[in-house]
Amino acid sequence: MSQLKPFKAFRPKPELAGQVASVPYDVVNTDEARQLAAGNPYSFLHVGRPEIDLPEGTDIHSDAVYAQGVANLHRLIQTGTLFQERTPCLYIYQQRMGDHVQAGLVGLCSVKEYEEGSIKRHEYTRKDKEDDRTRHVTEQAANAEPVFLAYRAVPYIDSLVDKIRATPPVYDIVTDDGIGHTVWIVSEETHIYTLNHLFDAVPALYIADGHHRTAAAIRYGQARRAATPDPSGDEPFESFMAVVFPHNQLKIMDYNRIVKDLNGLTSEAFLAALAKKFTVAPSATRSPSAPASFGMFLDGKWYSLTAKPGSFPADDPVRSLDVSILQENVLAPILGIQDQRTDTRIDFIGGIRGMDELEKRVKGGYKVAFALFPTSLDQLMSVADAGQIMPPKSTWFEPKLRSGLLVRTYQD
Repeated sequence: MSQLKPFKAFRPKPELAGQVASVPYDVVNTDEARQLAAGNPYSFLHVGRPEIDLPEGTDIHSDAVYAQGVANLHRLIQTGTLFQERTPCLYIYQQRMGDHVQAGLVGLCSVKEYEEGSIKRHEYTRKDKEDDRTRHVTEQAANAEPVFLAYRAVPYIDSLVDKIRATPPVYDIVTDDGIGHTVWIVSEETHIYTLNHLFDAVPALYIADGHHRTAAAIRYGQARRAATPDPSGDEPFESFMAVVFPHNQLKIMDYNRIVKDLNGLTSEAFLAALAKKFTVAPSATRSPSAPASFGMFLDGKWYSLTAKPGSFPADDPVRSLDVSILQENVLAPILGIQDQRTDTRIDFIGGIRGMDELEKRVKGGYKVAFALFPTSLDQLMSVADAGQIMPPKSTWFEPKLRSGLLVRTYQD
């Protein structure tokens, strides 16, 4: 059973939607956010990255930053840039990137379902990031940015969403990166009732992107629950805003690795060590075409690496992931990288940047690059269903959700 409740969103005036919509807080640093929002007082980066309105060098975890985020959200509401829906609604949020289209439903999901394990995670979170987002949620009393969830596709849900998408949208914008963002309001009571009923039969939701935002909403809800005498279980803090996509529409891109050195080995010795677990051959192509195979850029040349039978346990949902095969057969035993989270010799390149970026970084000082085959949604869900955790930097979702098009406050 999965909850998807309607809510009264705050959303931008249609003529300002393109100026309000911003990249999520966690895909840019402070300097990048400041540049993107320069000259645009409507940008939602003023809420998600409020340090951009304070002097350079301000500690992003200072009291002044959190207070600025609250003030900026209130300013957008008080000036009418964001206005509140009159009645609770669901929403459809569609994204288009080239030929790829994905359309999800926006509503409120359940804190309790996360606690009981039917909203499933596949990554660990970092406490410092959890603490930061929890304080933003607490002080703003809002889900300023949605969590990105997935569910196993249900044809009847798809057909109803497609029916609504055939009507005029409330927003239809194209952002500077060429990605289209379209929003429909689902206000008809029969549609809302039907979707609520259909999601009652969805056994689980999966966190695709936004583990820290989810954790912040859960911590906020638990703290408010603990401070509430005789809670009913239906209070606003018992839910959080999410975009819920059918799994077969989502696109996971490769998440590639670059390493600064060969751990004291010559290139020849490194290739010889690889040959014990992989079939290694020069390659005219850069990207791998199948799981358990890799592209490698070394000394100005591309190679293909294909894992040999027996080099990994094919029936293990985590150790059979390509990121695990690389870690257990190359990064740890040969290159000496035991913890990808903390080792400064390794860096990660999202697939949106392409193979040219791997070559550029190697030519710019790194020694070797590895191109990985993308993790699939089925693999992600299998890991989550098993109650296990993926290695760090296993998935790169594109396109990214835009923030500010739909905002949920806890006072609605």
